[in-house]
Amino acid sequence: MAALLLLAGCSAGDAPPAAVRTVLVQTVAQADSGMSIYTGEIRARHEIDLAFRVGGKLAARLVDAGAEIKAGQPLARLDPADLQLAAATARAQLAAAESELTTAKAERERYAGLLGKKFVSQAAFDAKDNAFNSAQARLEQARSQNQISGNQASYGTLSSEYPAVVTAVLAEAGQVVGAGQAVIRLARPEEKEVAIAIPENRLAEIKAAPSLAVNLWAEPKITVRGELRELAPAADPATRTYAARIRLIEPPPEVRLGMTARVVVGSAGSAPLLVPLNAVLDQGQGPLVWVVSDGKAMPRPVQVAQFREDGAAISSGLQAGEVVVVAGTAKLVPGQSVQAKPVTPPSGQR
Repeated sequence: MAALLLLAGCSAGDAPPAAVRTVLVQTVAQADSGMSIYTGEIRARHEIDLAFRVGGKLAARLVDAGAEIKAGQPLARLDPADLQLAAATARAQLAAAESELTTAKAERERYAGLLGKKFVSQAAFDAKDNAFNSAQARLEQARSQNQISGNQASYGTLSSEYPAVVTAVLAEAGQVVGAGQAVIRLARPEEKEVAIAIPENRLAEIKAAPSLAVNLWAEPKITVRGELRELAPAADPATRTYAARIRLIEPPPEVRLGMTARVVVGSAGSAPLLVPLNAVLDQGQGPLVWVVSDGKAMPRPVQVAQFREDGAAISSGLQAGEVVVVAGTAKLVPGQSVQAKPVTPPSGQR
């Protein structure tokens, strides 16, 4: 009897209940605003290694690291004894050359008179004339050598042509240094910039950046405008990054050499929403995504601002916190009941 009642309650026209489909979903979150931050150091655009033009023993170092110097200020001195002896030798050689020239000139004039009276041969006069020319050349050589020795005597004092800041001392008093060996490193503070390292996947971003802002770690309230001045053509072999220099435009006095700075590329702006690339479908009527709400899936048209490596940036059509289907959309129908299984976004995976 119970079986008859059960058969009577079921008609042949009733449709079976719709199957509940399992789909992978992900919560909509805000995308990266497009800002990139690089940490670097305040450096001078012009950094110079000063060296003596002549070698010798370093007699005195007159400045320390961090000192602010003026143009022409003595920075270090060599032992002047050898330089003074070389200058004295050159002066003595000049005096000897002048004496030889005087003698050769007198001999030439005397032989010219004798040649006119036919008392000497032409060959004898030519010999005295050649001696005079040689003495004249030796005098010019001695004068040049004397000038060089005088200059070298002045090279014993090291100075800078520009106002600068001493950033490093590379030799100490008593040390013997060679010509061209760096003794003091200077930085000219009139032009400051930030030295940073750029990964290879961000080169295009910093080249096309509409704005660069520089913040100081010690003074967070100070923001200085910057511009890309130099970008290395090759990556560093150890870090695989590209060295870049950001020139500071009208930095305030608080910006000092050696400070830690942050270079901000781009602006904060309003960040779009980010969904996985496979969540966006286009069936010929524009892009759409499937949104899950109250256990049911519904399609929703959206506007895609940009397709990025980490997903699709949605400019309109979605709100943060909504749940979209990222896998299992092929056979969905509007209003279909679904069982949502959350998936961890790539940014949250470990």
